Amino acid sequence: MKFTIKQIAEILEGTIEGDPAIEVNKLSKIEEGESGSLSFLSNAKYTPYIYKTEASAVIVNKDFVLEQEVDCALIRVEDAYLAFSKLLEYYQMAKNNKSGIEQPSFIHKTASYGDGFYLAAFGYIGENVKIGDNVKIFPNVTIAENVSIGNDCIIQSGVQIMADTIIGNHVSINSGSVIGADGFGYAPKEDGSYSKIPQTGNVVIEDHVNIGALTTIDKATLGSTIIKSGVKLDNQIQVAHNVEIGENTVIAAQTGIAGSAKIGKNCRIGGQVGIAGHIEIEDNVGIQAQSGIGRKLKSGSIVQGSPAFDFGDWNRSYVLFKNLRKIESRITDLEKK
Repeated sequence: MKFTIKQIAEILEGTIEGDPAIEVNKLSKIEEGESGSLSFLSNAKYTPYIYKTEASAVIVNKDFVLEQEVDCALIRVEDAYLAFSKLLEYYQMAKNNKSGIEQPSFIHKTASYGDGFYLAAFGYIGENVKIGDNVKIFPNVTIAENVSIGNDCIIQSGVQIMADTIIGNHVSINSGSVIGADGFGYAPKEDGSYSKIPQTGNVVIEDHVNIGALTTIDKATLGSTIIKSGVKLDNQIQVAHNVEIGENTVIAAQTGIAGSAKIGKNCRIGGQVGIAGHIEIEDNVGIQAQSGIGRKLKSGSIVQGSPAFDFGDWNRSYVLFKNLRKIESRITDLEKK
């Protein structure tokens, strides 16, 4: 796809310095720019690259001051980083702007879908499924019975959406994720074996949620597992049955959340965090990577460690921990004296 500098400036509401007719067909880092590419400059430490980049155009902040002439065109905007992010989103939307139904695929006669629908080959749409407008479903996706999907959603290849799942608008689910699988529920028996507890609930995903690749969200035993509006989940995350995740919470890869945990809004959770079941994490909590959470966390807390405690206390304790051998040696010398 080719765009002129003028078209890009209109999308970004920016002003042009240079030839507005210049065409670009790819995006690049400023240090790796080449003819025909568009880059951006927002971090001052990369400023030297603008004077030697081969990119055809660079997005810069309105207040950026050139110290010498450049060979590229400039698009000046309020915030170059945000503008480039907006352009990436626009580019991704253009790439995904497909419609029609490829074959072989299966759509149950009771299923319905809106305008701008795209279903790639080997897709399966089950009984009583309802799909809104401008939904794009890529190869090898299964959507089981009674699923509801809103408008402007993207379901990437290999995703499995199990029965009764409800998905809102502007939701993106990346490849290989499973939404609505059985929760991990077993009752111990007298002979030491386990009896499976039927999982009869569903998953509810609200608007503007992004779900990474190979992430699993289990349906509830009863009721719903709920992912609220604006939540961003990274790759390879496990969300167990009856979990609730509040608005605009972001969670990094390989985090595991056990059953019935309640996570508040605007939380920031690092990678490889383990969260025990049936606990509450209140709003605006920060959890550092590889922490283990086994108790309630109050609003605004920032914690680290396993078991996790206050981030500042953890840092001070770590200084002592890594010097334990020296401290032991000094204590031994003192005892000898």
